[in-house]
Amino acid sequence: MIQVNGDPLEWRVGMTVRDILVARNYRFPLLIVIIDDALIARQDYEIATVPDGAEVKVVHLMSGG
Repeated sequence: MIQVNGDPLEWRVGMTVRDILVARNYRFPLLIVIIDDALIARQDYEIATVPDGAEVKVVHLMSGG
């Protein structure tokens, strides 16, 4: 089990950041993902795996003027 923004999500072997974003239906183009206090680069979302028990934070960035 992992926590995504404080909510539980069932973990599976090989789970990636992209899997989390799809499971939680995150579609906003400007996201920051932090796993256990480590910032994950956008280009690594497909390959960065998430360990069991991880605390994941997904932050929506705001833009505008």
